Amino acid sequence: MNWLNRLEGSRRAASGLEWRIWRKLPLIALVGTLVPALLWVALDWGLNPESSARHARWLLTASYVVWGVVVFHWTMVLTLAIGCAIVVVMKGPGYVADAYPLSHRDSPAGQDSKE
Repeated sequence: MNWLNRLEGSRRAASGLEWRIWRKLPLIALVGTLVPALLWVALDWGLNPESSARHARWLLTASYVVWGVVVFHWTMVLTLAIGCAIVVVMKGPGYVADAYPLSHRDSPAGQDSKE
């Protein structure tokens, strides 16, 4: 069963920036995840194990900030992926659904057809 039929005379638009961004998204996601995590690990290793409670609290706050940055970055990457997918679909060939007979097709709404 073919749900959609290709529209006569429609053609695909040339691909552009969306495919270049789509191909780079895994690398962008990986770098955006690893850089904050590695910075946090470097901070954790750089602190003296005999440090005060103030340093431990600061490190805990830094870990919350890192998690927030990583989750925000993942959200932005997902948003960008959805945007690229929408652009790819919109640049594709046109499709038309099966015809649906309307009850007011011959006359506009609000007018009787028996005049």
